[in-house]
Amino acid sequence: MSDDASGSATAERGLQGAASGVASFDEPEAGFVRRLQGFLHQYPTSIPFIVLLIGVIIFSIAAPGKFLSPLNLSVVIQQVTIIAILGVAQTLVILTAGIDLSVGVIMILCTVVMGRTAVVYGVPVLIAFPLGLLVGLACGVINGMIVTMLKLPPFIVTLGTWSIFGALNVWYSQSETIRQQDLEASAPFLQLTGTLIKPFQTLQSWGLQLDFLRGWVFTWGSILMIVVAIIVWYVLSKTAFGRHVYAVGDDPDSARLAGISTTKTLVAVYGFAGFICAVAAWAFIGRIGGVSPQAGQTANLDSITAVVIGGTSLFGGRGSIIGTVIGALIVGVFRNGLALSGLELLWQDFAVGVLIIVAVTIDQWIRKISQ
Repeated sequence: MSDDASGSATAERGLQGAASGVASFDEPEAGFVRRLQGFLHQYPTSIPFIVLLIGVIIFSIAAPGKFLSPLNLSVVIQQVTIIAILGVAQTLVILTAGIDLSVGVIMILCTVVMGRTAVVYGVPVLIAFPLGLLVGLACGVINGMIVTMLKLPPFIVTLGTWSIFGALNVWYSQSETIRQQDLEASAPFLQLTGTLIKPFQTLQSWGLQLDFLRGWVFTWGSILMIVVAIIVWYVLSKTAFGRHVYAVGDDPDSARLAGISTTKTLVAVYGFAGFICAVAAWAFIGRIGGVSPQAGQTANLDSITAVVIGGTSLFGGRGSIIGTVIGALIVGVFRNGLALSGLELLWQDFAVGVLIIVAVTIDQWIRKISQ
């Protein structure tokens, strides 16, 4: 017998009794915690929605007859309108793994440009209003160009432009407030977003009696918030630009290798965010009725709070506009509910701080599934 034949026979005898099953490389069935982690990773908006639902249930029990009244819920929606719009702008930036500390001061600068140009300098509102929108767009583009051209961290860049835009705000406004009466006389269009909408009375005048709408009061600013959220949601979900935003935030090097211009995408994101801040300025003028260069001091942090609580990852690449709007509503619900329960403002801030820490902790836990 040859050596080859002898070796084959020996090998065949060694394989006798060996298992004949097909090899499987699938992971064992995941436990409940692992499956929950995977579900939350796939549907991050579910977390803020659950938190919002829990908050509504708790405060409806803690303040029966008050919290769930149509008038009170209408007030909550009106209170979160500005923060939700700024949160949408902030979401765009954070999705790219950046952050914009200047969104609040951009908004105030745009209110000053719109109001002062129309009232003090007598420029027609048809020019003053678009000028304010262009200022917001320009501020955002400046942020994006500095971040991309100088390769500086967005935190440092927007911290610097926060001071720069703030100084321009003081210079152009001369620290003067424009009263509601003056704005109403010269540029009432700028106050349009503060106009109240009473759906029950409106439909009743048309011959429709819908009792479930009784007591609800909205503003055009709230409608503007919904329109902005829908437009940006569509851009992020249904367009190539939206896919580029997520790709750049998830892994900029891979996005670059895939042919995506990270520089153009980032500049476009910051410019888009600045434009949305200008839209928020219009809503803010309607909210307060006038123009105050000292207003909106906490808008930067409030927008970040809404984004983080809404489930958008601070590390980029994951999040949604719907989550941000829900995050803004969570902040409004908790502040309003705690106030109706008789707790002081400091405990409202305490609760919001806890929500932020819990949200970031959950985000870190969820991210482990992709590691």
